[in-house]
Amino acid sequence: MKDTFLTTAALGVAYLLKNKGTRDKIMNSIQSFTSQSKAKKSSGNI
Repeated sequence: MKDTFLTTAALGVAYLLKNKGTRDKIMNSIQSFTSQSKAKKSSGNI
């Protein structure tokens, strides 16, 4: 079962890396998510 999951994940990653538009959308989503979580952490420390 674990091998099946890894194979599926690898195929998904390969597809996303091949498709530049999708890759850019994902990177933008990740960057906005990380910046939001950093802002919440810094505002909570005041």
